Amino acid sequence: MLSIASHNGQKATSAAFDLLQQKRPALEAAVEGATRVEDDPEELTVGYGGLPNEDGVVELDAAVMDGPTHRGGAVAAMRNIRHATRVARLVMEQTDRVLLAGEGALRFALANGFTEENLLTDKSRRMWLHWKRSRSENDDWITPGKEDADLDLETYFKQQFFRPTGTVHVAALDHAGDLACATSTSGHAFKMAGRVGDSPILGAGLYVDNAVGSCGSIGHGEANLENCSSFLGVELMRSGMSPEEAGLEVLRRVAANAHPRQRDEQGRAKFHLQLFLLDPDGRRAGVSMWDGRQFAVSDSGGTRLEDCTPLQVRSE
Repeated sequence: MLSIASHNGQKATSAAFDLLQQKRPALEAAVEGATRVEDDPEELTVGYGGLPNEDGVVELDAAVMDGPTHRGGAVAAMRNIRHATRVARLVMEQTDRVLLAGEGALRFALANGFTEENLLTDKSRRMWLHWKRSRSENDDWITPGKEDADLDLETYFKQQFFRPTGTVHVAALDHAGDLACATSTSGHAFKMAGRVGDSPILGAGLYVDNAVGSCGSIGHGEANLENCSSFLGVELMRSGMSPEEAGLEVLRRVAANAHPRQRDEQGRAKFHLQLFLLDPDGRRAGVSMWDGRQFAVSDSGGTRLEDCTPLQVRSE
């Protein structure tokens, strides 16, 4: 039994492993693990406190996939509901559909007793306003001064007005040898309203085959969508590759397909992308397009971060 997650998922894997020790199914563990991150206002890319779209509205995407049944459920561009992963699970369990979006996803959540709330925290609202005022001198906004110094905005807004990306992916292997995973995100910060990334798309943001393994991702969602990265990772494990080998091969193919404007001066894919793979034997791997990345693990040895294996290494 174990759980793995993206680097921001230590709370998630810890909660998931606690449930696994109680012999709860992998799907429940993965969903409830992701919910812990959705509740964290300091996590700026997931759930409550997630950075909004360009209009200042938080839109959430999430998906779950269950190994034993090979079923999945997802929501996309859903507003005002914090626990997107739980809603995605209900889509899987209560309907014959896989994906509900926008107003339909909201109405489904409300029908199931979820409560609407403003998902913007004061911090995420101020960061959105700072971005809106800083991105151009050819609009009606006045460039900000030092009033937002407490937000440590240098971490988020660099010279090119870097827009944070991020997601939480959680996978679990239970006592019965079954696999499941969940992915939740508020998407690319200040994205176009209605933009949907890879997270709620089975085969892109996550995928499970109970006999083979699971794969999920965070990072540049469009690259996953264009390469069906998670499905490919599982299929490469089916062919006999280890989780690490499969993940690196996926990244090689993604990098080879990078658009010209997505490459650096050396021709390398310059976007961030990470994959997290787990097989029924408990072998796991985190792989990343660039070095310096980690992923979370919880098992009988405790909860910790382990290094991802990078495809590309930055020159000193």
